[in-house]
Amino acid sequence: QVQVVESGGGLVQPGGSLRLSCAASGIIFSIYAISWYRQSPGKQRELVATITSGGSANYADSVKGRFTIARDDAKNTVSLQMNSLQPDDTAVYYCNVQRTYLDYWGQGTQVTVSS
Repeated sequence: QVQVVESGGGLVQPGGSLRLSCAASGIIFSIYAISWYRQSPGKQRELVATITSGGSANYADSVKGRFTIARDDAKNTVSLQMNSLQPDDTAVYYCNVQRTYLDYWGQGTQVTVSS
């Protein structure tokens, strides 16, 4: 059974940092692309960052230069380091594990940026 679990969300002040983690089990982790999405109330879910099985990373324009995605295939985990957080970054952040037609989601972790 495949499980995807996010952690690391919380409340942070504007300008602060958080580090999210995504752990996956039940799959050959290294062959999957891993993405972080986020969704705010009343908005569509948006892609934040993706890291391929080969380690190439891509980011949404809104987070470039502030967020960094990284993977550790030995630990079956992916992290999202988020710096210079702003209120617009407030959302539920979801981890997605994907390869061809196989697509798995975590339950999400809440990130709130507020003073």
